[in-house]
Amino acid sequence: MKELRRTSIVVLVMIASLFVSTSIIQVVSTEDLRDHPRNSRTFYANVSVNRGPILVEGSPVAYSEPIEGPIAYQRVYANGPLYAPVTGYLTIGQGNTGLEAELNSYLTGATGGQFFDQVTAVLTGQKPQGAAVETTILASVQQAAWDALGDQEGAVFAWEPQTGRILAMVSKPTFDPNELAGHDTAAVIERYNQLLDDPGDPLINRTMNGALDPPGSTFKLVVASAALEHGYSPDSTMPNPGVLELPQTDAVVYNHSRGRCGVGETVTIFDAIRLSCNIPMAELGRELTYRTIRDQALAFGFDESVNVPMASTPSVYPRVLDEPQTMLSAFGQSDVRASPLQMAMVAGAIANQGTLMQPKLVEAIIGPDQTTLEAFEPTTFGQPISPATAQALTAMMVASVENGAASDAAIPGLTVAGKTGTAEKGPDDPYSLWFVGFAPAEDPRVAVAVVVQDGGGLGQSGSGAEVAAPIGKAVIEAVMAR
Repeated sequence: MKELRRTSIVVLVMIASLFVSTSIIQVVSTEDLRDHPRNSRTFYANVSVNRGPILVEGSPVAYSEPIEGPIAYQRVYANGPLYAPVTGYLTIGQGNTGLEAELNSYLTGATGGQFFDQVTAVLTGQKPQGAAVETTILASVQQAAWDALGDQEGAVFAWEPQTGRILAMVSKPTFDPNELAGHDTAAVIERYNQLLDDPGDPLINRTMNGALDPPGSTFKLVVASAALEHGYSPDSTMPNPGVLELPQTDAVVYNHSRGRCGVGETVTIFDAIRLSCNIPMAELGRELTYRTIRDQALAFGFDESVNVPMASTPSVYPRVLDEPQTMLSAFGQSDVRASPLQMAMVAGAIANQGTLMQPKLVEAIIGPDQTTLEAFEPTTFGQPISPATAQALTAMMVASVENGAASDAAIPGLTVAGKTGTAEKGPDDPYSLWFVGFAPAEDPRVAVAVVVQDGGGLGQSGSGAEVAAPIGKAVIEAVMAR
């Protein structure tokens, strides 16, 4: 009897274990297993239906073509390298990225709302078809950003500050998703591994992901925001020496001019932004303290992954900084890191009277019968600054373009607000070159962020003003031309 009881207990434990493990696999881990990059069954399931297109202004930039053979459809990317940061790729055994991954269930018709459409298609002898994804990208703006960036390494991000619609996402070096969409497993994996081994990291969407760059002087907008939100005014003055020795160290800080910021023993915050001077901003950072600057950075979205719907790499303002590190961070150095998406959000909040919108890449999801399955309305991300602070910063940025450090972004007949940045990455590394801005300053239609990495081929002799600002200018002009 005792042995029977023991056997019964063992059997019950085994049944319970089987029940728990099955439940975990079928319920808890379903999505993880389905989306695992090595799950090639998911790929074959995805290409066995007429996968919905990804659209830019109504034209497909990713679509499926019927083909002969055991696999019914071939995914095709129109102008694949241009739109790779948007579409991502659909590939065998290596997972999906971009909108192909984030909206896979809609594109394959697998969402609950599309279930009856798929059943109806089967019963009527039609082939199941996924929904179309209409993006917010504007073709002419995307092309302008691509052309302006040229052969340089970096990224361009443009969006509407009042709605959150993303107008352009360009990242270089890039890749052609068509090379990863084939059905020859060996060839696809070989090409995928080549892209992984490429030192230029072409698979990384630099507009919002990757190792990120120090934002340099573009971060001065965050520090100036913190100052204005804590009782300072644009006319508040800071000490104006030509050289500043950081406390507790032998390190020194210089302005770009290697002299004073303008003339005089003191300089206003307004002119420190207009002329993009490091020393007065370092002094301001010391007065504000690390915590005040960090709180302001977090209000703009730093240390947070932003979903557009792809998830971004969080931009970083370090958790603990001593006084000299805080002073360096005040002009975007130390360990501060940011993506173009993040710096475009900073510019967008300033452009939109202090209200920061949620960036969004998708306008609508449309069923095969042309009904709208889901529409994405503008939503607010936060209110990092007051309207008064936004207006004061806009005036500083306009002055920077009209008669300051960002003059290379000037457009005749248009009021442009801008800020440049030239950031050090290491003692011998090429600089990261930045521009952020928006226009028209009085009623903004676009905010843009540009980063040119690897010094724009100029090592440590290039600047954000001469390299990145003209790229931002070209993007603004493309929006205004529409």
